[in-house]
Amino acid sequence: MNMKVCLNTALFIAKVSNTVFVCVLASTLVCAVNNTRADETCSSPYLARIDGQEEFVYVWTLGVEGSGDGSDKLVTVDVKPGSPNYGKVISSTSVGGRNEAHHGGFTDDRRQLWLAGLENSRLFIFDVHTDPAKPQHVKTIDNFAEATGGAIGPHGAYALPGRVLIPCLSNEKDHGGRTALVEYSNDGNYIATHWLPTKDDPRGAANPNFADGYGYDARVLPRKNALLTSSFTGLNNYMMDFAKLTADPEAMKHFGSTMVMWDFHARQPKKIFEVPGAPLEIRWAWGDKHNYAFTASALTSKLWLVYQDGHGEWQAKDVATIGDVKGGVLPVDISLSADDKTLFVDCFGDGKCRVFDVSDPQKPKQIYEKQIGRQVNMVSQSWDGKRLYFTSSLLARWDKKGEDNEQFVRAYTWNGKELKPSFDLDFTALKLGRPHHMLFGATKLGANRVVASVP
Repeated sequence: MNMKVCLNTALFIAKVSNTVFVCVLASTLVCAVNNTRADETCSSPYLARIDGQEEFVYVWTLGVEGSGDGSDKLVTVDVKPGSPNYGKVISSTSVGGRNEAHHGGFTDDRRQLWLAGLENSRLFIFDVHTDPAKPQHVKTIDNFAEATGGAIGPHGAYALPGRVLIPCLSNEKDHGGRTALVEYSNDGNYIATHWLPTKDDPRGAANPNFADGYGYDARVLPRKNALLTSSFTGLNNYMMDFAKLTADPEAMKHFGSTMVMWDFHARQPKKIFEVPGAPLEIRWAWGDKHNYAFTASALTSKLWLVYQDGHGEWQAKDVATIGDVKGGVLPVDISLSADDKTLFVDCFGDGKCRVFDVSDPQKPKQIYEKQIGRQVNMVSQSWDGKRLYFTSSLLARWDKKGEDNEQFVRAYTWNGKELKPSFDLDFTALKLGRPHHMLFGATKLGANRVVASVP
């Protein structure tokens, strides 16, 4: 990212209810003009950056009954070059019980890591600042549905200035797909709930006939005041056995088929896009003139582009086929390189990572594929594009059975042409459970942001 982008994002103004937050962001904190500031390429633009290379990979892991203590846990893997513990687990902290551990995210100052449970809507807050090698569980939010007015199934946490944005998957009333975006302060205090548009209540958004109210991911492009959300399914489906789900025609009707563009500052939905087949992870491009984002639709196996056209209007279209949908490819996670040229696509169904040249975002071309395992879920990429980490678990009741139920964290190097193995951790043999989401940690960070609030 160049200095122009840094200056464009230096002043952020967000209006929520009756409070205006003016957040002055030092350009050296957010925007690396070289690789001395590093991080995952999918991280929030408001997140304090790692100074240098990642040293730890934090793995949010689903507990398995009869394996270890059976609880969900945060597992820390040492990935510091030259460390005697490189590629090994160096700490593990259980949160008690199984909560369907899913995604997480840091606060903007990177002092806390918020981790979400999809089944019971608990949020677990870890201190990752005091001792980054040994995160400490410091707080649990267990009244989420009550506090938010009925939103449940928190998907993760996305850093905003002084707060976290939590996209949800479901609602307390019927456990279906209608859901909301929720905001909490970094201190863990509830701020606001923003329900996604529906046909009955489109909230002023264009294309209301597409509105389904479903949610999944949420990502911001600050210089365009753009917040983009995607859609998945409700608790009734994501807590159902996968074989039973796919054999139930009625259940299969209840998946999201939309993305929504919001006015970020106002938290106002502006336009609804029809994107069939559960569009999941959103990855904005980083280039200062690259006004577009990618997503992959899990059920239709398509790569989609949301972009601003020559008239300044936001559009969405499918730009590539990821694989034969009849073959059960099921793309679930994507990672865009920091130079916006390479997109890694993880496919749970066949366990492969497919790599696309997206130098021309309108015409992606597959250039490589690698068998990661019998199943594969998340992929995290270093800022310099040289290291990629993969996990295996999708959802407890959706993971494969028998010998296909591999549970791992695997690291690879990427030289621009192929993925080569670095280390392999068998979480089943280690009795740690089902590894899902990964986030990077380090002992060295950039300076904190300056945040001021104005009544």
